[in-house]
Amino acid sequence: MILELLFSGLVNGAIYALVALGFMIIYSATGVINFAQGEFVMLGAMLTAWLSGRGWPLAAVLPLALTGATLVGVLTERLTIRPAREASPLTLIIITIGVSILLKGVSMFLWGKEPLPVSPFLSGPPFTFFKAALPRQGLLVLSSSTLAFAAVAVFFRYTLWGKAMRACAYNRFGARILGINLSGLTCLSFALSAALSGLAGIVIAPLTFATYDMGTMLGLKGFSAAVFGGLGSAGGALLGGFTLGVLEALAAGYISSAYKDALAFVLLLAVLFVRPEGLFSPERVEKL
Repeated sequence: MILELLFSGLVNGAIYALVALGFMIIYSATGVINFAQGEFVMLGAMLTAWLSGRGWPLAAVLPLALTGATLVGVLTERLTIRPAREASPLTLIIITIGVSILLKGVSMFLWGKEPLPVSPFLSGPPFTFFKAALPRQGLLVLSSSTLAFAAVAVFFRYTLWGKAMRACAYNRFGARILGINLSGLTCLSFALSAALSGLAGIVIAPLTFATYDMGTMLGLKGFSAAVFGGLGSAGGALLGGFTLGVLEALAAGYISSAYKDALAFVLLLAVLFVRPEGLFSPERVEKL
């Protein structure tokens, strides 16, 4: 039983880690906590379900859903964050909450309140390890998350735009003096984080169905994972996501599933009280 709970926790944790990475990228580049992050997950899932339901082939559905979520992320930055770039962080956070409510309402209007099913991307029986089953779609979620983290690490370490974003994270004023295009970096950070969350929505849709309100809880849990691991750390986002997912699964299995969702917020409060910079970050947070 514990191995099956562990598998379930790792699959959920991979989703939380992707969402947490999206929080981390935008926070590191702009200082903004984007509470519309979970809606990018929802958009990836809803677009996948909607296009699949109309008979589109998977090879076309996946890039279109990913592009759609990314485009909404770019529009969010261009139409809401950019015009208010001189506003206080609290104002920007309130704006992202408004964007979240707007995206959820538009999705409910377009696709309705009923959950939309999505067929698994990989057919066949689940993999079995020591009598514990791991669905093929769950393995795909883990693989996608691992590849996404590896791609983001390569982007930040070896590309010019990635190095510029790291410079911006260390010192935004210094980056501006060096001639780095901060406006372009801000837009890129929203595009990248929306793409990561959209990917999370695409791969999780066959396991959970797609609903217009699925992004709220996933976004809050992703935020909890980001804070748990360290909001300015990609490694912390990964560890925070998996830790939260596994603890949730163990709590659901050995205590009650009714307390599963509450655990994320208990952990969030505990970390904020004891170690606000996150459990896996040094005292002085090193961003990205």
